[in-house]
Amino acid sequence: MNNIVLLGRLTKDADIRSTQSGKVVASFTLAVDRPYTQNGKREADFIACQIWGKSAEVLGKSVHKGQRILLEGRLQIRQYTDKNGNKRTAAEVVAERFEFIERKEQTETQGMETFGQQMPFDEEIPF
Repeated sequence: MNNIVLLGRLTKDADIRSTQSGKVVASFTLAVDRPYTQNGKREADFIACQIWGKSAEVLGKSVHKGQRILLEGRLQIRQYTDKNGNKRTAAEVVAERFEFIERKEQTETQGMETFGQQMPFDEEIPF
């Protein structure tokens, strides 16, 4: 079974492109906190990810640098030859789906000021 679930923040806006056959792909890096600290500092892993199709379009338009997402997918290992003729190995997560953990609006609002408007005090209200 090859199943991976990650919760992390985008390190920068996703790179959206189309293949020659017209399929849309979004490539991005997810910063995922490690469950422990080293010398009092929290460390993170930076994981290369990609997502395809309509999900790629939605992610590209809706998720930006610093926002958290939860994704589910699979780990893919591929080998290639670089321009110098050296054999290389790359590991990346191919996401099947993702969920918003926080939207931009959540990070911009503070406290109770988003709950309606302030009403004047009326001393005539019988309690």
